[in-house]
Amino acid sequence: MRLRRTVAAVGLAALASLTVAGSAGAAPAAGGPESAACGQTGSDKDNRAYTRDFEQGTNIRSGPSTACAIVGVGYPENSIDYHCWVSGEGGTWSYLRTRNDVYGWVKDSTLKGGGSIVQC
Repeated sequence: MRLRRTVAAVGLAALASLTVAGSAGAAPAAGGPESAACGQTGSDKDNRAYTRDFEQGTNIRSGPSTACAIVGVGYPENSIDYHCWVSGEGGTWSYLRTRNDVYGWVKDSTLKGGGSIVQC
């Protein structure tokens, strides 16, 4: 699944650069169906059981970008309920909930299991 997400993210990035190059300098539209802004949530589409995929001190953010506010911190002993993933800053990000009800976005490359397997 990680390979498919990586290929999808690379394909979206290539498509975005072609669109920008072909639009006489117009700025690309912010957001879109493949990304989410700070403060947006993701649907609970991933029905896998809870996992323990956090590395030590993983930031949980309000959106799929390091510019979004930190809403919590995940630790290896915290269980994660994945909801879905989107393309975001620097790769893919998963929207998740911890057992103690912290909801937010985490960059998939910082998760031991690679994040959600279902796109938002």
